[in-house]
Formats: sequence, structure tokens, C-alpha cells
Amino acid sequence: MTISLRHARVRYGPLEALHGITLAAPASGLTVLLGRNGSGRTTALRALAGTVALSGGAVVWDGADVTRMPAYERARRGLCLVPERQAVFGSLTVHENLELAARDHAVALDAYPQLGPLLPRRAGTLSGGEQRMLALSRALLAGARVVLVDEPAQGMSPAVAAHTYELLAGLDACVVVAEQRLPPVLRGRAALVYELRRGTVVFSGEAAERE
Repeated sequence: MTISLRHARVRYGPLEALHGITLAAPASGLTVLLGRNGSGRTTALRALAGTVALSGGAVVWDGADVTRMPAYERARRGLCLVPERQAVFGSLTVHENLELAARDHAVALDAYPQLGPLLPRRAGTLSGGEQRMLALSRALLAGARVVLVDEPAQGMSPAVAAHTYELLAGLDACVVVAEQRLPPVLRGRAALVYELRRGTVVFSGEAAERE
């Protein structure tokens, strides 16, 4: 289940955020979009998810052009986007957030046991790292075929961040993450990396090649 951008362009009013980029994430494994703020990495994720429209180029999913497919239909077909912000329902409890993804949320608590004592708390009262754990737990429960995550380890301790990447790398799914820097846990490991700068791809290759 591969997903790709082909010569993709995205405009925000008069400004072009992506300048005809091409990238492809394999059916199974981890793909990392690297870049500073303003590089286009978040826009690329959103373009794959369908939450921003392309002004040129295409989104191809498993060989089919889905450029005009709305975001809700991509989600229905197995794509899950975890945005950097507002990834949880702050007015609902942790338990209620998990129930929206699946009735049985044992998998989420196995992945992040830290969430167990927090089940009755409102998600909006959690720390940044705890909210990321909750958002990623919901993605794990969804059983998605394509998982897109913007800064998955934001606010987490180094140990929890490393655990999070182990979880993502172990998924039987196409996983694409956006980060400002290559996470230490991925150095020397099998991961496909695209580095973006000002809306263009300036590097593509294995993580080990970029060190």
C-alpha cells in the first residue's frame, strides 16, 4: 500500500508552499520528511491526507490517482493523519477519546501504560507529551493502512520518544512522519528520508546516508 506525491504543488493564496515535489512512501516501513519550519513538510503530509488541495500534480495511492478524493474518504479507506496540533478532543476524557477509535483499547494501554491512570481526565488537561501519546494511541487503534504523523515525539522524554518510534516502525502499515531533525533512534536504521527546503526536495535516501 504505497502512497506518493507526484510533481505536487500547493498554494496558500499568492504563496506556493510546494514547488512540484515528488516523493513516495513504501507499503511497509518508515518514511521521514525532514525540514525546518516553512520547509513544506507539514504541507506535504496534509496534501497526502487531502486536507489541503493541490494546485498541480497528483496524489497516488496504491496505483490510483486520489487527488480529487476528499479527506474523509481517504480516512474511510484506511488513512490516518495525526496533526501536530489539536490531535485530541480536549473536552473529552482520555477514555472517551480512545473509545472514539475502538471499544477495546487494550492495545493503546499496552503501547502507552502511562495513559492508564489518566483515563478519567479530560484530554485538554494533559501535558504535551501525554497528548501525543493519546493521539498516537488512537492511530494505533484505528488499524490504518497509511499513518501520517506530524512530529510524533513532540513533548516526550527521550525514552518515550524512542519507544514511540519503535511502535511506528513496527506497524504493518505505510508510515510517514514529519520532523525538524532526524530522530537519534533512526540513525543507522532502515528508514527512507526526504529533506525539504523551501518547498523542494533537497535530499532523498536512506537515513544512514544522511549522517
